[in-house]
Amino acid sequence: MTEDQLEQEALTWLHDVGYTHRHGPDIAHDGAAPERAGYRQVVLAERLRAAIDRLNPGVPDAARDDALKQVLELGTPVLLAANRQFHRLLVAGVPVQYQKDGETRGDFVRLVDWADASQNEWWAVNQLTVRGPHHTRRADIVLFVNGLPLVLLEIKNPADQNADIWKAYDQLQTYKAQIPDIFQYNALLVISDGTEALMGSLSANGERFMAWRTIDGVTLDPLGEFNELQTLVRGVLAPAYLLDYLRYFVLFEEDGGLGGTLVKKIAGYHQFHAVRAAIAQVVAASRPGAASGVQGKGGVVWHTQGSGKSITMTCFAARVMQEPAMANPTIVVITDRNDLDGQLFGVFSLAQDLLREQPVQARTRQELRALLANRPSGGIVFATIQKFMPGEDEDSFPMLSDRQNIVVIADEAHRTQYGFEAKLKARKVPQAQVDTAQTDIKSIATGDGVPTSHHASLVPPTSYGSATVERYQVGYAQHLRDALPHATFVAFTGTPVSSEDRDTRAVFGDYIHVYDMQQAREDGATVAIYYESRLAKLRLNEADLGLIDDEVDELAEDEEETDQSRLKSKWAALEKVVGAEPRIASVAADLVAHFEARNTAQNGKAMVVAMSREICVHLYDEIVRLRPDWHDDDPEKGAIKIVMTGSASDKALLRPHIHNAQVKKRLEKRFKDPADPLRLVIVRDMWLTGFDAPCVHTLYVDKPMKGHNLMQAIARVNRVFRDKQGGLVVDYIGIGNELKAAMKEYTASHGRGKLTVDAHEAYSLLAEKIDVLRAMLHGYDYSGFLTGGHKTLAGAANHVLGLHNGKEKDGKKRFADTALAMSKAFTLCCTLDEAKAVREEVAFFQGVKVLLTKKDITAKKRTDEQRELAIRQIIGSAVVSESVVDIFDAVGLDKPNIGLLDDDFLAQVRNLPERNLAVELLERLLEGEIKSRFASNVVQDRKFSELLADVIKRYQNRSIETAQVMEELVAMAKKFREAASRGETLGLTEDEVRFYDALAHNESAVRELTDETLKKIAHELTESLRQNLSVDWSKRESVRAKLRLLVKRILRKYKYLPDRADSAVELVLQQAEALGENWSI
Repeated sequence: MTEDQLEQEALTWLHDVGYTHRHGPDIAHDGAAPERAGYRQVVLAERLRAAIDRLNPGVPDAARDDALKQVLELGTPVLLAANRQFHRLLVAGVPVQYQKDGETRGDFVRLVDWADASQNEWWAVNQLTVRGPHHTRRADIVLFVNGLPLVLLEIKNPADQNADIWKAYDQLQTYKAQIPDIFQYNALLVISDGTEALMGSLSANGERFMAWRTIDGVTLDPLGEFNELQTLVRGVLAPAYLLDYLRYFVLFEEDGGLGGTLVKKIAGYHQFHAVRAAIAQVVAASRPGAASGVQGKGGVVWHTQGSGKSITMTCFAARVMQEPAMANPTIVVITDRNDLDGQLFGVFSLAQDLLREQPVQARTRQELRALLANRPSGGIVFATIQKFMPGEDEDSFPMLSDRQNIVVIADEAHRTQYGFEAKLKARKVPQAQVDTAQTDIKSIATGDGVPTSHHASLVPPTSYGSATVERYQVGYAQHLRDALPHATFVAFTGTPVSSEDRDTRAVFGDYIHVYDMQQAREDGATVAIYYESRLAKLRLNEADLGLIDDEVDELAEDEEETDQSRLKSKWAALEKVVGAEPRIASVAADLVAHFEARNTAQNGKAMVVAMSREICVHLYDEIVRLRPDWHDDDPEKGAIKIVMTGSASDKALLRPHIHNAQVKKRLEKRFKDPADPLRLVIVRDMWLTGFDAPCVHTLYVDKPMKGHNLMQAIARVNRVFRDKQGGLVVDYIGIGNELKAAMKEYTASHGRGKLTVDAHEAYSLLAEKIDVLRAMLHGYDYSGFLTGGHKTLAGAANHVLGLHNGKEKDGKKRFADTALAMSKAFTLCCTLDEAKAVREEVAFFQGVKVLLTKKDITAKKRTDEQRELAIRQIIGSAVVSESVVDIFDAVGLDKPNIGLLDDDFLAQVRNLPERNLAVELLERLLEGEIKSRFASNVVQDRKFSELLADVIKRYQNRSIETAQVMEELVAMAKKFREAASRGETLGLTEDEVRFYDALAHNESAVRELTDETLKKIAHELTESLRQNLSVDWSKRESVRAKLRLLVKRILRKYKYLPDRADSAVELVLQQAEALGENWSI
């Protein structure tokens, strides 16, 4: 088949779906049926004028003339800016003013009938000649709608192996430079070589041109995989589809990662059909008479991470806002984290052209209520789900609106949309309220719509006119539904949950649309994620690995508040083990060597996930010690940074790495910019969700994670970018079992494809390709390639050219294709020891390939990047990482010195040949220190006792880890010393320090209140309680109630967090009880 034959077939398909064919020379100014004034004119002005007259009969002629002039003269020389301006006119109409009945009226002139495709004129023009300032070019096919050139198709010869689809892409880039006028009006670009067909936007690079694999949104590749162009024509260029697409699925953004550069984004087929399906489901679910199983359940959109979920949500919001059946609905966008709320709000804010509405962000609970209460219609409101929390004097969240046309979009809905169960909570109320509490039973509707009673009161004997009332309170998800009882909820997630107690579909309804990992990788929307365990490199024995796996399974962090509090002390203990100095040194050395070796094969950036902010800093310091030139105090400079939350009151260790919002935003832009020298970022939990930096190719994990958290984190490396063959997850903590568990949950939700691929699979492919290349060089001795230089390379290339009876291209192409496959496999496994063993041979084979292809004028567009990759591997010397061990001698640590104990005695302990016995002795001595120093400090006693017990338990009978145990005990001893002397540092008495610790036990209070405020509260509590304590007070409930009220008043006075005040009161009273015997009454 020739290029002309493919062009004629495409015109036939376009005719089938509703286009009228016109030949370009015929409609030229000198043609048989002229429609253009000259070759510079790209808009068919008379066709456009006829459409304007037809679609706007009530607008005066002068205003129509003005509209036509605005379209023909866009008024900006910058191509993409002009394209944006035209798209506004196309979608919203051309703004005009005219006089009527003595008044100046504003109106919009429609260029297209969006509701009825038949009211528009659809032309497919082939061989359209366009003249630019210096060149004249001929486009293969241009699709005109009402005289506007909205789609351009560039086709290459299917029979010519050198005229592939990227030649068509290159041709478009030439056209944009030489005949830019036609692209001012362009909506979509299509390239095809007969086998493949890809669609992209005006600003899209090659990797953003994507296939359109469906016609009806259900069946993939309905016409077969070699009929991509016909599928695209019928699936998106058909008039009804194209109108919907142009109106709701094209958006312009200023890309933060590219220094504010304007980019044009268009939806993929999965986003287009997901939104269309979601609209139908939401309309059905919002009807007053909908069935109970459908009412309010808009369904679940499951699109894997990295496939453009934010764009899907934006397009959905734009589409549902203008859906007539929804009667100007209100959109409420819910996330569960402030950073995600800000990120998504930013995406929506940049898409105002599409949304035609300015989104607003509820910054406080009060502002949320003001934005939603009694709102008559319209609006897009962003809020975190935590803002749907009842006030201190409320048992449930008040209803804000009972309208049916409210749509709640839940982002990452797998996390926080299951809080329907009730929990018993106690609070103090006046006696007058107690009397009515007995009959105040409220019915609520759970996720499945079944009303249940959730309010019970247990009233104890009264005292001082008040009583403790225990009531069942529900979670955020129920409060959200109490506030908006008739809203329709739509879930968007990349990781749906399906388990015994949590099921995304049970809450939101069935899947509307699924775009899983396998489909995303097939489409090229994401790259595969490879997994490499580095635990073996830390020389841990099998027993240690099993123990770490158990701890990771148990301690894997989750966002649920109840889980956090339950695991807090255990998490802290494991954190100390993970953060031990020898281990940090080991991980840092291995990480640096690994990252440098990885960048030798494939240039890119990496993220490191650590357990705590302190570990982030220690790891940073150790990496900088190894690579001093990576560090720079200036946020605008340096190759490594830490990104984490914090405040000015944080300890000195953390403060250099705490940045304000503006600096963090600048660091984000630097990290997203492939050319910026910032290569490595260490985080604890920032940037692990909702953060896209396509140039990131490696994620180093040194923090326990599981389930959807783990899936979200590893997806940071699955973004498509240039020659990136895959993302790599490097495991230092032991998340292998959690990956398996996440995969089990993923497949239980009917997802296809693997979460990760073992790096050894890539090595198997590498070995296979090397064997093929060796066989092709059979008969040529290249054994001296390490020292043979260009002579050996030239000899090998000459041998390849002589293969297959002199058929040069056959041998050359087979060698080049195999070498390319080998190169891709090597970039994915280059840090494995097996791959390092063949690294030089791989570089040699790539050098041969470079010689074979460098003069080939038909090389693909990406050859330059592939050559750069080969050259890096030929001339670069990868750093070979040494094995890492966890004992004092290997990392040069001094022997521990615990200053709290007698030095002579410690010396004897250290010299014991039985190291486990030495650990046991130190354990007992430190246990005694805890009892003697912190017996009357409830918080410190509990903290140090539990940490000591947990660390010792983890390391019992683990001789290889004895050094780490002793290091932990030394660190604890230092903390004992610091804790014991804090009163002098804080300017507090010992008793005041104890109450200070009780108040500071609540981390959120430490963040919200200043240190000075906490000290003032501690001082006032000490004085007030000392004056009001009586003998046996702890046994008399009436006195306890009085003291509880006293404490609560003091906390309220200083605005101590109301949602945590109850727990603080109980802890303060426990501390007072511990001190009571020592105080003189």
